[in-house]
Amino acid sequence: MSTDLSSYRDQHFKGSRSEQERLLAQSTTLYVGNMSFYTTEEQLYELFGKCGEVKKIVMGLDKFKRTPCGFCFVEFYTRGDSEHAMRYINGTRLDDRIIRTDWDAGFIEGRQYGRGKSGGQVRDEYRTDFDSGRGGYGKIVQQKLEQPDYLT
Repeated sequence: MSTDLSSYRDQHFKGSRSEQERLLAQSTTLYVGNMSFYTTEEQLYELFGKCGEVKKIVMGLDKFKRTPCGFCFVEFYTRGDSEHAMRYINGTRLDDRIIRTDWDAGFIEGRQYGRGKSGGQVRDEYRTDFDSGRGGYGKIVQQKLEQPDYLT
């Protein structure tokens, strides 16, 4: 597995593209996605701790309900430990889900909240499949299912 930078860039980053690139190249923070809504911080410490000493984990939360919404940030003390996590944990199974890791320019307060209109992640707004690990159907499908027939 590669530790190279992916093509993804945070569109909400406050700064220039070159500043973001510089921060990503030296970062010790990983974004972890595609997690189950039921994965605990303890499970993450146990898994990522196999790659080195974890400085902190920040769970992603629904901005309205303040419940986990399937992502987190993992910060290590050293770049080497975070590279080990990128190499060995990206694409592995946790809570019956294949998780993704990517470099992050560094956690800033407020980024732990989902950016979707309904409070969770944007990707969960549009999902049309049923995914019990991520709260059932996507938000738009769920709203249609919950709407009484006489309103359609």
